[in-house]
Amino acid sequence: MAALATPPSRLNPPWFLRISSAFLLLFAFLLGVKGLGDGFKLLGNDLIQGFFTATDDPFVGLIIGLLATTLVQSSSVTTAMIVGLVAVPDNPLPLANAVPMIMGANIGTTVTATLVSLAHMGRKEEFQRAFPVAICHDVFNYLSVLVLLPIEIATGFLQKTATFIAALLEGVGGFRYESPLRSLLDAGFVPIRGLVEALFSTQNGQAALLMILAVCFIFFSLFFLVRTMRSLVHDRIEASVHRALGSSAILSMAVGMMVTVMMQSSSITTSLLVPLGGAGILKLRDAFPITIGANLGTTITALLAALAVSGPNAIAGLEIALVHLLFNIFGTIIIYPVETIRRVPLAIAEGLTRAAVRSRKTTVVAVAALFYGVPALILFVARVL
Repeated sequence: MAALATPPSRLNPPWFLRISSAFLLLFAFLLGVKGLGDGFKLLGNDLIQGFFTATDDPFVGLIIGLLATTLVQSSSVTTAMIVGLVAVPDNPLPLANAVPMIMGANIGTTVTATLVSLAHMGRKEEFQRAFPVAICHDVFNYLSVLVLLPIEIATGFLQKTATFIAALLEGVGGFRYESPLRSLLDAGFVPIRGLVEALFSTQNGQAALLMILAVCFIFFSLFFLVRTMRSLVHDRIEASVHRALGSSAILSMAVGMMVTVMMQSSSITTSLLVPLGGAGILKLRDAFPITIGANLGTTITALLAALAVSGPNAIAGLEIALVHLLFNIFGTIIIYPVETIRRVPLAIAEGLTRAAVRSRKTTVVAVAALFYGVPALILFVARVL
């Protein structure tokens, strides 16, 4: 008797449907990240412009760069705005004042991935895997600033090096890059933006609804994306992914750079790693070099913005873009090559995860304080003193 064919299970659809679902969920996730950034921009653009020209104090400049980036959810946007302000003829933002702002922008860009990881808090095992993948980016950038900001204040090393390189490149310009993925996301976002504008006439109302919808997109797409990826990735394939990513740090950094250049946002790149970590596909040690590559990749946007600037002070825009690049290069050189030092941010991320698992409510408060409470307190004290 011929064997009867086993009908496909409704709970386990064909692989091509699962792959299609994964891409659709990924697109929905990216729309959510974009919507969150756009909502913050609606609330914060005028505030950010005022922040950038507020003070000469380097520590306050650091906090301003951090807060501005958490508002727009993209260090690429913040650094491009800084490039524009440094390069304009009346020079509202001197180069020396902009350097610590660039460092703060590097820290601020990590908030998106950290917030995304909180979507896994209701599922303990997922959260244990996802949170360190997100927080290692924060820790790396904080450590880079702790090392390089005092050196910069004392010597002006980054600024002087950038000025020297910019003098060699002076006269290069006029190139622009348009991300095809960003164009696709813009097209997909049109009906959402239309709905928001139809429901609310005020800018604040539109911003609030946009951020609510964005959070819903992120949470629901993450919830189903993790499960879809688990069904697609079996043990043997998972091991192959780990070997491919773990075999070469340079390759992993290159992947992070390329994805960030394509998306023009390190926030999106590092946020994409969080569901991979939550699903158990990507380990912390393999995600770490990708986040470093994302840091390097996000500098390309500022460089392209600087190369597109023209006018008598255009060279200053190129100089601050080079400061951003040099900051990330030297941070990588200082922390990553030596294994003992490389383990420090990973150990801190793992320790913070253990603490977060013990008290997840405290984690939410701690994350809010880390990115908003402490910077606001430092800004207030600096202004009073």
